[in-house]
Amino acid sequence: MAVTYIDAIKDAQEKALEDNPKVFLYGQDIGKFGGAFKATKGLQERWPDRVLDAPISEDAMIGMAVGAAIEGMRPIVEMQFADFSSVAFNQIVNQAATHYYRTGVPVPIVVRMPSGGTPGSGPFHSQSMETIYAHYPGTVVVTPATVADAYSMLLQAVDLDDPVIYCEHKFLYRWLKSDDYKGDNLPIGKARITRSGKHATVVTYSAMVHEAVRAADMLYKEGGWEIEVVDLRSVKPLDTDTVMASVARTGRLLALGEAFPWGGVTAEVVSRVCADGFHLLDAPPMRLNSKDTPVPYHPKLWAMHRPTPESICEALRNLLAY
Repeated sequence: MAVTYIDAIKDAQEKALEDNPKVFLYGQDIGKFGGAFKATKGLQERWPDRVLDAPISEDAMIGMAVGAAIEGMRPIVEMQFADFSSVAFNQIVNQAATHYYRTGVPVPIVVRMPSGGTPGSGPFHSQSMETIYAHYPGTVVVTPATVADAYSMLLQAVDLDDPVIYCEHKFLYRWLKSDDYKGDNLPIGKARITRSGKHATVVTYSAMVHEAVRAADMLYKEGGWEIEVVDLRSVKPLDTDTVMASVARTGRLLALGEAFPWGGVTAEVVSRVCADGFHLLDAPPMRLNSKDTPVPYHPKLWAMHRPTPESICEALRNLLAY
């Protein structure tokens, strides 16, 4: 029986609860209701004292989790949507992220953030927040794009002593399926070559990995172009070595992301390649992100707002033609 991306997240939390009595889950309606996306469904029945409903206050949720982590617990906090985490911004970046630096006491919390857009979700339920949290020292930011990574990276995140922002993409929840959770179990901070190629490199992460692979398949059928796709897997730490090695093979770079274009992960990738690998490039590096507007509600507008296989192909054609 196939397992989905959301199954992987639920089962990883279940295993974490089984393996470590210090792990507990905390979030709005995650108990009997099972969470907004049912990522905790049935877990409170097994662990009524460790799967806890939270008040509708993201600030209070992270504050409690920070305090519990300081005392030795390992909380996994569910934000209903990544967008809502801005209410807890102070607790995440000024308390959790800095605590070890200030005191020598780690804060091992995992904040699950349902990220990215889906048709009809609109501006308050579709944002990609990974750039904001990666900006601050002390955080680890992961962006799993496969079922196997959704499972293994969540378990790795629980074991880390640093606060981890776990960006799970809502569009992948029930669409992405696999036979099992078996994978290469790469560590957090190591990128993966999802598709090998020799003519251009696409560096991306999360749901955009799948759009990039579709675009690469289209260009191969169109003209025999072989596009290499690099899945960053985590955006902080960012695996510059794998990116540079890919650009050295292809000579061309497209940095692709669903987040807004100003600054961000794609800008960081281009900046690092230009600074340390300018001599490797045969063409100016390119970036492709969502439009610089709030995320629209209408499904057709949303489809135009974010990168698609067609718009990725267009960008790559321009890159290949240089």
